[in-house]
Amino acid sequence: MKINFRNLTVQVIIGIILGIAVGFLFPEFGAKLKVLADIFIKLIKMVIAPIIFFTIVIGIGNMGDLKKVGRIGGKALLYFEIVTTFALAIGILVVSIIKPGHGFNTKAAEGADVSQYTKAAAETSHGVMDFILGIVPDNALAALSGGTLLPVLFFAVIFGIAAASLGEKAAPVISFLEKVSEIFFAIVNMVMKVSPIAAFGAMAFTIGNFGIGSLISLGKLMGSVYITMFLFIVFVLGTIAKFYNFNIFSFLKYIKEEILLVLGTSSSESALPKMMERLEKYGCSKSVVGLVVPTGYSFNLDGTSIYLSMAAVFIAQAYGVELTIWQLVTLLGVLMLTSKGAAGVTGSGFITLAATLAAFPMIPVEGMALILGVDRFMSEARAITNLIGNGVATVVISKTEKEFNPSGVTQTKSQKTSIAS
Repeated sequence: MKINFRNLTVQVIIGIILGIAVGFLFPEFGAKLKVLADIFIKLIKMVIAPIIFFTIVIGIGNMGDLKKVGRIGGKALLYFEIVTTFALAIGILVVSIIKPGHGFNTKAAEGADVSQYTKAAAETSHGVMDFILGIVPDNALAALSGGTLLPVLFFAVIFGIAAASLGEKAAPVISFLEKVSEIFFAIVNMVMKVSPIAAFGAMAFTIGNFGIGSLISLGKLMGSVYITMFLFIVFVLGTIAKFYNFNIFSFLKYIKEEILLVLGTSSSESALPKMMERLEKYGCSKSVVGLVVPTGYSFNLDGTSIYLSMAAVFIAQAYGVELTIWQLVTLLGVLMLTSKGAAGVTGSGFITLAATLAAFPMIPVEGMALILGVDRFMSEARAITNLIGNGVATVVISKTEKEFNPSGVTQTKSQKTSIAS
């Protein structure tokens, strides 16, 4: 079979393989290549806030029916809460059965400095009222420049509703934003051309900095996390997909480029703009994609939810702390709140874990050092699960709104199979 080296998927795979090789053979040099991935992620984050703003405003503005906006938003939030609760519960169940932390040598955590994470967690408010206040931006420009998705979502929804209420008067503004949006997506297409280089740099850093050996030392925990996320995707998301008449494996094949990009960069945010385009081509309406995908990146982090629940129980097991059933239920409740505050970027899950442990003094926070070395490896799994979870959610909401139209998609030969319900 002839390999098309111009294909982005092939290029990203090559970048990942070369990154692993360079990190393994030249660890010091590989550890310095993280800058390649950092630059790429900054380039993507540069356009995420405007793209989300334009997409939501255009979607709501063209929708016109404000009741429909509320209905789609309500359905999405209900779906997110149910599915992420499943993810949290599955994580706690699997780690409680496998018990990867039992008998673990906690001396590795003695004297470890995790202050940067506990400090960041302390500075991040996780109370209900603080969370709600954090959604409302101080001003419109702050929402777009702050780098946090929730304030952008809030401002975009308010702007879109106001535009929709004006009807034809707002039509020129919506038309203008559509044209500007096309320019920003063109920028994304330009940035994506360097994604194989970013994947190369990220993997070289990961292997060079932590080494292949770090994969073995905490293999049981990593294996538990990967197995849990696999089971969640195949059985939970697969069952949801089957109920709504589409195949999870065909869907995964369809978004393989986005999955590989996330694998290389460890950030689901890096694939957000292209994922939105891909879902529209899959058959989801622009308005549903514009509302559900950005909201999902703050409220539907399935992979992060699984990771947080398993990591917290793992640390408790490692220190011989036996959590009662009521403490596990309380942990589930706390995680239902803290997991919603985690953004889809590398490292945020670790900070959120610190905030979660702060509510459970019986679990030593210094235990975070036990998983610090392999957190990077698990971040790929949770970022990919986040991406897939939001994709499935968008298709589901589109189908419930009867705004899923695969027949209107321009299909390549490979996509015809992928889009089949």
